[in-house]
Amino acid sequence: MKNMMTQQLTGGEAVVKSLIKHGITTLFGLPGVQNDWLYNALYDHRDQIRVLHTRHEQGAAYMALGYAMATGRPAVYNVVPGPGFLNASAALATAYGLNAPVLCLTGQIPSHQIGQQIGVLHEINDQLGIMRKLTKWAERIHTPAEAPGLIAEAFRMMRSGRPRPVGLEVPMDVLQKRAVVDIENTTLPVYAPPVDTDQIETAAKWLGQAKNPIIYTGGGAQGVGPEVTQLALDLQAPVVGYRTGMGVLDGRHYLSLHLPPSHEYWKKADVVLAVGTNLRIPFKWGTDDNMKIIRVEVDPRAHDRLFKPDLPITARAEDVLPMLVNRVAAYNSVRESREEEMKAYKQDWAERTAYLEFQNAYLRLIREELGEDGVFIDELTQVGFAARITYPVYKPRTFISTGYQGTLGWGFAAGLGVKVAKPHTPVISIAGDGGFLFTMQELATAVQHRIGLVTLLFNNNRFGNVQQMQKRLYDGRVIATDLVNPDFVKLAESFGANAVRATTLDACREAMQAGFASDLPMLIEIPMGEVESVDRFRKLGQVR
Repeated sequence: MKNMMTQQLTGGEAVVKSLIKHGITTLFGLPGVQNDWLYNALYDHRDQIRVLHTRHEQGAAYMALGYAMATGRPAVYNVVPGPGFLNASAALATAYGLNAPVLCLTGQIPSHQIGQQIGVLHEINDQLGIMRKLTKWAERIHTPAEAPGLIAEAFRMMRSGRPRPVGLEVPMDVLQKRAVVDIENTTLPVYAPPVDTDQIETAAKWLGQAKNPIIYTGGGAQGVGPEVTQLALDLQAPVVGYRTGMGVLDGRHYLSLHLPPSHEYWKKADVVLAVGTNLRIPFKWGTDDNMKIIRVEVDPRAHDRLFKPDLPITARAEDVLPMLVNRVAAYNSVRESREEEMKAYKQDWAERTAYLEFQNAYLRLIREELGEDGVFIDELTQVGFAARITYPVYKPRTFISTGYQGTLGWGFAAGLGVKVAKPHTPVISIAGDGGFLFTMQELATAVQHRIGLVTLLFNNNRFGNVQQMQKRLYDGRVIATDLVNPDFVKLAESFGANAVRATTLDACREAMQAGFASDLPMLIEIPMGEVESVDRFRKLGQVR
């Protein structure tokens, strides 16, 4: 009888069994000769790991990123080495910027030929070195026996401290070799920095005694929505999220503010609590001796990069916020409700952004049709830019954005990954005609794998944001921004997808509802012309 802890396995089998051991049930990828023995093993375990194969490597990586962002759980994608790895590198860089738990599992040329520069298929210079620059940690698996341990280390590194993507490359000969492999005893504990209780006490005292506290949330706060909500209520402190920080507090709550209207409140804020955010934009509004900044950040190296907070707390928000909520009560007093004050901020902001008529009309429609749990995937479009400052996000992980990377063209493929992660939840991605063509071939993937994503394609036949800047900032020197497009409806239908051209809000609503009821992708093309820009809110002046 075989020992259940040690087995004679190929490298491919060792990798697949190790992924299963770590709870991976879905893999996004493209097969190729360097990965043949990996896919042989995936075939044998297809009842445990679903393989969603895409039409381009960037599609696989973006889908994994969307899956990770929507769930907070690790996601894995696999590509061939060289060109395949490089094709997916923009998604890997975006995952790094978003602190996303993604594993890039790439093939490699035969072990003995690595670094020889003899022209082996898909050979590039120092693939592992490139991957290390795009990830938190990356290694090469040299033998089948190494696979379980290195995969365990990959998951440990991915989830310890600041979550970020990691990488592993496996040479094709290692995937084919057989060896005795220990699968069972290869999981490693995740590290989280210990909480300094003295710092918690100081933070609680500052917040409890503050007259005008304010809370800013980023991607690192997505797991502490209830605690942030309670703290906000106790302190009557507004909560501000932007891009990755939205939804931590329900956008309908009177204490929830978008980023630009918090510019006015910043003038009088005396204690700022930044949870899982670098506070990059508000810090530009100025500080003085009458403001104290408390920053909760799991990465100790991040505290000094932009500014030095008055109280840097290095720990996970999930560990800090429950303690902080508990201790604030010892210093806090009964506070009058700020509901009327905050409603005035919200009303003023609604009036100031009312000129964004086109964008707001569609954002209201999307918000209505997504309901309580629906997920919105942001893109580099005029509607996307407006969404960041006017769209109310109800729950954590339901507004998926590229953050500071601003990766044009990511949204459709990332949205497919979100829908795979949440098949029974309404999911909408938006796109412009320029960005959509970056990954539109994944319509074939969506049809084949029955991924019922609804995509709103706003078509103005141009790279609209760039052309808008060319006209406004460069005396109308328009160059390289006009586009010739296909008939998007016919194109989508040729893939077997559902598609509609909607020229009214009612037609768009009807198409969205039909899309939610189908397990096929729905593309809704929305013709648009020039619209007003959100740029007036991008750089708000210093107020302290």
